[in-house]
Parts: sequence; structure tokens; C-alpha cells
Amino acid sequence: MSDEHIATYLNDHLAGSVVALELLEHLAAAHAGTPLEAFLAELRADIMDDRAELESLMSRLHISESRTRQASAWLAEKITELKLRFDDDAGGALRRLEVLEAVALGIDGKKALWRSLAAASADSPALQLADYARLEQRADEQRRRLESKRLEAARSALVPGDETPSAR
Repeated sequence: MSDEHIATYLNDHLAGSVVALELLEHLAAAHAGTPLEAFLAELRADIMDDRAELESLMSRLHISESRTRQASAWLAEKITELKLRFDDDAGGALRRLEVLEAVALGIDGKKALWRSLAAASADSPALQLADYARLEQRADEQRRRLESKRLEAARSALVPGDETPSAR
């Protein structure tokens, strides 16, 4: 195992969680007092738990958190949020769809992370530190729950209505 490669890989996924958590926080604020807010809070808590699992794994592997990657992820989220503001209002259906889709892709990436670590752990006792099958199953469950909300947002955002779409 290349120590540099595993450190980069894990830090990239840790940074990705920053983006997902921030996007979910903004979306929840835009839908305060609705059932969607409660769903987003629960999903955010699940992602925070998975982030803690990743941080624990990194600690046991003596891999420090990359401040550069964390700062880059924070900046990427701010740029993404700015892009979303140009596309739709804070509580708008298109913004909801785009955020949920971005988070869905992140969950798919997290599932790939756990699966990759499970595969590598077969050849590396140093990586046999977590129940990767359980973590992959959690990602599957999160993705399944998210998919129904994503499709609801797609129906709201993409079905032509009375408004004429504008080029932004």
C-alpha cells in the first residue's frame, strides 16, 4: 500500500463530505419548517456519522487531515452555492434537484470508497479496521432514501408549467 495514495484518497473523500454537509445545511435552511427539512437533517446526521467513521479510520492509520483539501472543498461548496443561486431561488425546485443530485453522487462515491477499502483490505491487514460491508449497506440505504426525494424534485423542476424557461 502506498501511504501517500491512501492518505490522498481518504482525504479526498473527507473533503467531499464537507461539500455534501454544507449543501444539505443550506437546503435545509431554505426548507425550514417543512417535512423536507426533517429528512435533510436526518440525512445530514447520517453523513456526519459516516464522516466520523472515516476520521476514525484515518486516525488509526495515522493519516492527518489535509487542511488544503478541506479549504479547497469549502471553497468548492461556496462556488457551487453561488452557481445554484444563479439557477434558482433558495427554495426553488431546480436548486432542490441539483443539490439532491450532487449529494446522491457523493453517496455513490462514499459507497465506492467503502467498497474499494474492502477490496484493498483483503491484501492489507493495515486496512482491516472497519466493517466495510456495513458501511456500504448504510450508503445504499441513504441513497435509496434520497432517491425518492430527488425524483420528487425532478418532477417539480422539470415538468413544463406555465412559466417560460429563461436562459441564465
